Amino acid sequence: MYSVTIRDHFMIAHSFHGEVFGPARQLHGATYVVDATFKSRHLDDHNLVVDIGLASRVLGEILESWNYRNLDELEAFRGQNTTTEFMARVVFDELAGASRDGRLGEGGRKIQSIRVRLGESHRAWASYESETGESESGT
Repeated sequence: MYSVTIRDHFMIAHSFHGEVFGPARQLHGATYVVDATFKSRHLDDHNLVVDIGLASRVLGEILESWNYRNLDELEAFRGQNTTTEFMARVVFDELAGASRDGRLGEGGRKIQSIRVRLGESHRAWASYESETGESESGT
């Protein structure tokens, strides 16, 4: 299996609901480092998994909608605990949609799976990986 990984970041504010989150129930910030890995069994006609420049641009556009925003105030996340795990899935769903609809180029339609890893610090990260078929999260 071939793979290509790109990296970006975004900065958000959010809070959580539930005793399990302790002090994180208060409004706080996070800077997520995003690693998106695109996997394919075959290379396209140009010997690429995906065009790195195009994938970087699409990822940047996806992240821009949340960058420097309070996720608690966005309708798409109303009532959700926007944990690192949850946000990894949301980024995955956006990238998988871009793969299916051609925003990652014609070769991007052949991507079989994507892994999104969100690092919230040098000590903690979460990821979500799946095939690029239908989204299950409903976001």
